[in-house]
Amino acid sequence: MIEGAVNARREAVVTLFLQGPAGQTREVDAVIDTGFTGNLTLPLTIVRELELPATPRVRTTLADGRRVRFRAYTVTVLWDGRPRQISALQVNTTPLVGMALLEWHNLNIDVERGGRVAIQAKA
Repeated sequence: MIEGAVNARREAVVTLFLQGPAGQTREVDAVIDTGFTGNLTLPLTIVRELELPATPRVRTTLADGRRVRFRAYTVTVLWDGRPRQISALQVNTTPLVGMALLEWHNLNIDVERGGRVAIQAKA
């Protein structure tokens, strides 16, 4: 199970452990974004720090309907106790956890400051 908390801005936040291809590691706090259909977003500073390998750019549609292209990178995330290699989009904002990473999991959020966030694999 992955656990986190709701912050003062009412964002559901979990801590992720990331690993680059040469074994570099980084702990990041990421906001759960149910409107984001991808796996994960990361700012360029973390992409560079972990020396993540680039993959082809990804075209996606933003909430306002604009179609944009993002750079994508391969990163390993410790997810539910297991290493999982995923694609992360480079977006210079707070890291976001999207619905693709949450697939086949239950998400429970107690929506109040300090409320519990729990992500659990479906049985």
